[in-house]
Amino acid sequence: MALLAARNAQGVEAVTLPSADELIPRLKETSRVDLYLDYDGTLAVFAPTPDDVLPDGTVIGLISQLADSPKVRVSIVSGRRLGHIRKLIPISNILLAGTYGVEMQTPDGKEIHQIAYDSIRPTLDSLKPRRQELIEGKGGFYLEDKGWALAIHARKADEKEGLQILGDAERMLTPSLLGEHLQKIHGFRFLEIGPNNADKGHALQFLFDRFKWEDSTPIYIGDDDKDEDAFQAVNDRKGISILVANEARETKAQYLLNSPVDVHQWLKDALL
Repeated sequence: MALLAARNAQGVEAVTLPSADELIPRLKETSRVDLYLDYDGTLAVFAPTPDDVLPDGTVIGLISQLADSPKVRVSIVSGRRLGHIRKLIPISNILLAGTYGVEMQTPDGKEIHQIAYDSIRPTLDSLKPRRQELIEGKGGFYLEDKGWALAIHARKADEKEGLQILGDAERMLTPSLLGEHLQKIHGFRFLEIGPNNADKGHALQFLFDRFKWEDSTPIYIGDDDKDEDAFQAVNDRKGISILVANEARETKAQYLLNSPVDVHQWLKDALL
């Protein structure tokens, strides 16, 4: 499948990404793998709203098998809040990173926060009712309160109305409101306000430095634009970056899988 891949700083080169299946023989011989996985769109298909996603026994079973392997360390790196990820993957011996890495739980149960909650929550509390009023009575919109962030989802809304509402929501986010701790996070029919260090690339750099595992191969698998910084972080470490997609898009990933079903099979074939 033809995809656009950013191959250098000078521009974007149209290429066909190779299938991640090409990596299987090599990974069978690899002694240590640091595996970083997105959740929505990667391990599980998208649902109408984030709260519609329930624990999936197939996903839990697969992650449990990977976590029990002596050659694999598993980290889930998601935009979801940490508490929700805990419920979706109730496994103790893996690392969980929620809100793009702002809040983490280590395998021994310790929580790590990259910013003080009280430094951002008052602003989110003042903004939340204005956000709710903006989408009130309009179909296809969903306001997600992650604790550390507020996100408007318009994936299921009429396209024209969705873009209009998201534009109105973005205009509320003035520099004075964002201050020094908050940022805008864009996505497909999606707008979020969250901590300025809510960034999967930043999260992976932190994990690389804090939890070193000598001679391990880092692998990151993700599906959307908020995974691109993580792809770059893994590429910089001479690791493996894998995009999950079934249509053409620009990406920094090196390899391709087409769907969460393909991800599950690939993880079994390559790492178990």
